[in-house]
Amino acid sequence: MKHKKKKVIIAMSGGVDSSVSAWLLKKKYHVEGLFMKNWEEEDDFNYCSSKKDLQDVESVCKSLKIFLHKVNFSLEYWEYVFKNFLLEHKKGRTPNPDILCNKHIKFKFFFKFAIENLNADYISTGHYAINFFKDKSYFLLKGKDKTKDQSYFLYTLKQTHLKKILFPLGNLKKKKVRKIAKKINLKVYNKKDSVGICFIQPQFYNKFLNKYLPSKPGLILTVKKEIIGKHNGLFHYTLGQRKGLNIGGLKKYNSAPWYVVEKDVINNFLIVAQGFQNKYLLSTGLILKKIHWINTININFPLTCKVKTRYSEIENDCIIMQSQKYLKVSFLSPISSVTPGQSAVFYLKNICLGGGIIQKRIPLSKIFLNRKF
Repeated sequence: MKHKKKKVIIAMSGGVDSSVSAWLLKKKYHVEGLFMKNWEEEDDFNYCSSKKDLQDVESVCKSLKIFLHKVNFSLEYWEYVFKNFLLEHKKGRTPNPDILCNKHIKFKFFFKFAIENLNADYISTGHYAINFFKDKSYFLLKGKDKTKDQSYFLYTLKQTHLKKILFPLGNLKKKKVRKIAKKINLKVYNKKDSVGICFIQPQFYNKFLNKYLPSKPGLILTVKKEIIGKHNGLFHYTLGQRKGLNIGGLKKYNSAPWYVVEKDVINNFLIVAQGFQNKYLLSTGLILKKIHWINTININFPLTCKVKTRYSEIENDCIIMQSQKYLKVSFLSPISSVTPGQSAVFYLKNICLGGGIIQKRIPLSKIFLNRKF
């Protein structure tokens, strides 16, 4: 007598990763796909690619002979992700909506819907990460492909989640995944990876924000209070940004590129300095709030480990000190472009320990702020 296969509901985005994940899972489980609509498009709204993504998902599911569920989480996305995204921008911070999307949409609403409504034994996504069980506890490990590892975006996962999550791509490299997709004749085998916020194509990012945040142009100042240009609204810029400042080739200054080093929200000033490693852009540490540990087995303070202050950054050595309401993280060497609103995520070798939201950075050299000009 054959044992009934366990049921897996996989979140499908129309990309190569979730598509190949579904194919791999089919070898062992009963697999059904689920497509989440997270944004209500308007007739004149061309920023979102979800219509095309849904077509790709339907094509893949037909090819793999798996049933596709469709669910609309637009209201939840607005309430739990997008409102926070706008609020953080208004405060002059740079939020990471992909992390909030994972926390609330994928691993709260999708998770609950799949387990409770669709009677799934497991859920799955196409993330490059590894779910590892040892000593009665689950650990989140980096994916084998270090250039695609997505554990940074998953640091909010809880033990109750990891108990029910499968990551089929954890031990594969991206090149291998594309080769598999091509071999099994999936049309999405060469589809570009999606980047930007959950649903907005990067080239439309600023235009999209203008629909929800009124632009408030202001002055661009050097750290010496010299006016050298005008900005289009502080929310269009982030610390460490070089492109889009339109202040190159100034006669009085050398040819070194300009970088955003601070945003003075009160006075609506964008403050810049020259050179990527200038002292105003460097931080010796940060203050962290909304902290989450995946498990507490390796957590003892003071904690020496590695930290990533944004997804594209390399890991840096740090020491974490605990306070009642926050963590103070000190870097062993100064780090450039530490940005409030982004997440700091901690690692011990290949184990993702957890992380939190950067409340403020501890600058190497302070800049004037909140003073009358």
